[in-house]
Amino acid sequence: MAEVEIAGAKIKGGRLMLLVPIVSALGGGLWGGFEFYKDYMDMKEIIQEIDVDTITAQNTLTQTKLDEAIDIKNNLREDIMSVEGHVDKIRNEVQNAIDEMNQLQKDTLASMREVEALNRETEKDVRDTMRETESRIEEAMTKLEERLTTRLQEALDNPLVGN
Repeated sequence: MAEVEIAGAKIKGGRLMLLVPIVSALGGGLWGGFEFYKDYMDMKEIIQEIDVDTITAQNTLTQTKLDEAIDIKNNLREDIMSVEGHVDKIRNEVQNAIDEMNQLQKDTLASMREVEALNRETEKDVRDTMRETESRIEEAMTKLEERLTTRLQEALDNPLVGN
């Protein structure tokens, strides 16, 4: 087997195989530690350069804008509720107007039916009166004709009337 001597220690083949991963693990651990330390130092430098006053001013500005947006939202909510109230009022007024219109239409139709019934009754009465008048006129004419005929006949039968 192969043997390696390091710092006065002799290492044989099987142990050498164990030593390689241990040494590479230690090397990788040291390298990772140095990288971590480097990142830590970079982050420390960045943190030290942060301007807290600027962040505070930006936070204050953001808070102010947020408060203004909330006020606007609340005002919009109040406006919407007011508009909804007006819409409800108008809806009720329109419904009342429609109800009144419907009642007026019913009343008008009822009045028109009454007028039509009265008109039909009046026409019937006029026709009946006309028939009665016609009958009386015919009767009077018949009587007149009979009287005229009688008088004519009497006049014709009268010996005093000469031919």
